[in-house]
Amino acid sequence: MITRAEVCAAACADTWRDAGAALASPFGTIPSIGARLARLTTAPDLLLTDGEAMLLSETTALGEESTSPVEGWMPYGRVLDMLAGGKRRVMMGASQVDRYGNQNISRIGPWDRPKVQLIGVRGAPGNSVNHTTNYWVAKHNPRVFVESVDLVAGVGHDRAREVGAQFHDVQVVVTDLAVLDFAGPGGSMRLRSVHPGVEVAEVQEQTGFDLVVDDVAETRSPTDEELALIREIIDPRNLRDQEVPA
Repeated sequence: MITRAEVCAAACADTWRDAGAALASPFGTIPSIGARLARLTTAPDLLLTDGEAMLLSETTALGEESTSPVEGWMPYGRVLDMLAGGKRRVMMGASQVDRYGNQNISRIGPWDRPKVQLIGVRGAPGNSVNHTTNYWVAKHNPRVFVESVDLVAGVGHDRAREVGAQFHDVQVVVTDLAVLDFAGPGGSMRLRSVHPGVEVAEVQEQTGFDLVVDDVAETRSPTDEELALIREIIDPRNLRDQEVPA
C-alpha cells in the first residue's frame, strides 16, 4: 500500500524536476526525501550537501551519516552567491501562509505582544525573491492557512508585484492533504490536486480563506521505481511516517 507520506514525498520531488545543477535546500523530513528522490530520478545534477558545507557525490539515506565522497565545498558565502544567482531551489516550512503565498516563520500575534515567538525571518525574504521557492506544510489546518499572516517573512505574489520583484518565483505549497499553486486571479492560491482519499471539501474546510477551485486533479502516486528508492535507499528507517502518519 502506498502511504500518504510517500505521495507527499513524490509531490515534493516534483518541485525539483529538471532543476539542473541547482542547490537543493529542503527543510523537513518529507522535503529531504523529495530532494533525494529527484536527484535519483528527474534531476540527476541536483546538488545536495551534508547539512553543513560539503557537497556529496552520492545520495545518502536520510538520518544516516554520509560516507559519500565529497565533490565540492559549499561554505555560507558560496550559498549566498548561488542564492543571488538564482541557482538554488528551496522548500521551506510555514507557520502561516496566506492566499498570495506570503509566509510567516517569525511570530504569532501582534508585534508588541506576540503570543508565540518563533525563529525570526531567517533567510525567507531572500529565498522568496532570488530563486525558486516552494513550501511544505505537514499539517494542513486553518492556523497555518490564514487570511493574513501576522508578519511577512517570505514574500508573496501580491507584495512582489507592488515592489516589482523581477525574480520572484514562489510556485507551490505541498501539504499532507493537497498540492496548491498560485495560478488563481492575481497570483492567489489555487487547489491544484488532492491526495488520494482526500476530498476537495476537506481541504477547503482546513483552509482559513476561499481557495480557487476549478479542475482539481488527484495528486499522482509514486511509481514502483520511486517507491523502491524511498523505501530501500532514501528512507529505510521509515522516518517519513513520523512526519505524516500512515
